[in-house]
Amino acid sequence: MSNTIYIGYHFKISPLQPGVEILIAELGYAGFESFVETEAGATAYIQKEAWHAYILEDIQILNSDEFEITFEFNEIEQTNWNEEWEKNFNPIIVDDACSVRAPFHEKQNTTYDIVIEPKMSFGTGHHETTHMMIQHILKNDFNNKSVLDMGCGTGVLAILAELKGAKLLDAVDYDNWCYLNSLENVERNNCGNITVIEGDASVLKGKKYDVIIANINRNILLQDMKTYASCLNENGMLFLSGFYNDDILLIQTECEKHMLKFEEKLERNNWVSLKFLN
Repeated sequence: MSNTIYIGYHFKISPLQPGVEILIAELGYAGFESFVETEAGATAYIQKEAWHAYILEDIQILNSDEFEITFEFNEIEQTNWNEEWEKNFNPIIVDDACSVRAPFHEKQNTTYDIVIEPKMSFGTGHHETTHMMIQHILKNDFNNKSVLDMGCGTGVLAILAELKGAKLLDAVDYDNWCYLNSLENVERNNCGNITVIEGDASVLKGKKYDVIIANINRNILLQDMKTYASCLNENGMLFLSGFYNDDILLIQTECEKHMLKFEEKLERNNWVSLKFLN
């Protein structure tokens, strides 16, 4: 690994938020494997062997009139990612009850103290959607519940659900990096009830849950809503995020088609998170 060559892309974005969060999410789907947010935007890294000249062609935000984005790129030797995270990843505290921090941070004085090594995986708690999902978990009863964390990223939501008393948990992500990262973070937090699964909604066939957490994106949520509804036990709770205020009508309409009843909305910087009941 010491001889691995990386390509580093250095982006400047205006407006910075939510531009940098959208860009990082899209770059992750394109194959970039590590990110560092900067004062002007973000730096993203991809292994040279996975890079190609058209790597940014499908990054929609680069063609959006809503954001002004410039970038340059260069070839670099492998970076010490832990050192980069140590400089740029700060602990977060949600509602004075849950902290999410890296191993190199001091222990936080909160009820739930979660330690993750985020690498490139989505879900540090810094993004609005993860923050709101943490709020939902803090406010609701997870004791002895069976839980699905769909699109688990770092596994942080499944980890918090177990800390809140959930007994049987599946954490699912189709991305191999997220799958491996979740395995590491589950072990790091001494969780014994979480099964990490690599795959998409097709792995849910025949499974049932009291609670489903899905922090993905609008299109995948709409595509998989029927599956979520079929997997949810009677009186079960469904928490959704990964979309904007303008998407609520689409999401709610699809939920109602499957007899899911709207219960609560959280909003943070135009991102939203919704709770539904079965």
